[in-house]
Amino acid sequence: MKVTVVGTGYVGLVTGACLSEMGNHVVCLDVDERKIRILNEGGIPIHEPGLKEVVHRNVAAGRLQFTTDIAAAVGHGTIQFIGVGTPPDEDGSADLQYVVAAATNIGRHMTDYKVIVDKSTVPVGTADKVREAVRAALARRGLEMEFAVVSNPEFLKEGAAVEDCMRPDRIVVGADDERAILLMRALYTPFMRNHDRLLAMDVRSAEFTKYAANAMLATRISFMNEMALLAERVGADIEQVRKGIGSDPRIGTHFLYPGTGYGGSCFPKDVKALIHTGDQSGVSLQVLKAVEAANERQKHVLVDKIVEQFGADLSGRTFALWGLSFKPNTDDMREAPSRVIVAELARRGARLRAYDPVAMEEAARVMGDVPGLSLVASQGEALQGADALVVITEWKEFRNPDFDAIKSTLAQPLIFDGRNLYDPAFMRSIGIDYRAIGRPLKK
Repeated sequence: MKVTVVGTGYVGLVTGACLSEMGNHVVCLDVDERKIRILNEGGIPIHEPGLKEVVHRNVAAGRLQFTTDIAAAVGHGTIQFIGVGTPPDEDGSADLQYVVAAATNIGRHMTDYKVIVDKSTVPVGTADKVREAVRAALARRGLEMEFAVVSNPEFLKEGAAVEDCMRPDRIVVGADDERAILLMRALYTPFMRNHDRLLAMDVRSAEFTKYAANAMLATRISFMNEMALLAERVGADIEQVRKGIGSDPRIGTHFLYPGTGYGGSCFPKDVKALIHTGDQSGVSLQVLKAVEAANERQKHVLVDKIVEQFGADLSGRTFALWGLSFKPNTDDMREAPSRVIVAELARRGARLRAYDPVAMEEAARVMGDVPGLSLVASQGEALQGADALVVITEWKEFRNPDFDAIKSTLAQPLIFDGRNLYDPAFMRSIGIDYRAIGRPLKK
């Protein structure tokens, strides 16, 4: 099948690459000439495990192309995916200007039937706006032409997006056009060899499904983070509690890990957008407002622990920071807890030595001007001259480090662990003062 994907960010590039992997001829369109130049030169503008190999393989096979030519891209695909950004507006709503612009361009250049697919995470009612934009563009050309608008939200986890795309646990398709549903089913059939995972529903329900899913996951994270705060106060170990409740099949084990709060491009934005939709519709979403407030508080928990140990004035103190991206296996720094932690520690006068396996370039871009912050080349270098180690992101290489080297390098054997990577009893046995999330201190 001939497919066009508008946007070459996480959603668009992964979607286009995986569709081409299944034999489709895919053209990826972006108005950002720099991105397209990088892709056409063999580079990948984002960090996503496995993506480079899929892209290079399908470019070489002639199934995947990148362009800034809007007319050619619209002319190519019967199915037109819109996978552009929907950043939060000042009031928390999703900014749909790029989605509407993409739809308008399709209307300006289409010459035959198109299935226009909203792949970006968009609020309920966006399909209507896309439909209106296409019709308006056609009307300005003096044309009426048949087309369908479909909601097909992505459920890709950063750091595992290629795997999620190639082996989806569900494919949600919202449409009221039978021809469009048949084309979407044909497109996705190669991804469903074992059993049918396609859920066909009305457009608004499909749009709502993505927001509801992310809001539920964010709620679980904030719930566990609040339980962790209480566990510390009452002398319980949140990791034992997590195992106890996660063994209940009604609850399950996913998204029950306490930490420094959620971040990234999805959960913060989508929770805000859903709250805004509720307010606009006369339904105050009290649970989600609490989820958002709890998450903001959680980003300060590690700083509070450091201040409790060293005092409010951190001048003359140096801290090693391990991990800056909002989660492992990505270089994404959007809404990352590390940004709050770095800013707060720097504001209190601390010097910081930070290391991340893949996010150093992005970290330099978003917080390179923070006073006292040094971005270093290794986790060992981060420890040099530090009073304590602060673990922010749970990269695999941090899970079993050289504790003897940590002890001998730090001014004092002290670890603040925002991801509960280590066993408190083992830390005590080797003489390391260990402060984690939701785990009581035992001398």
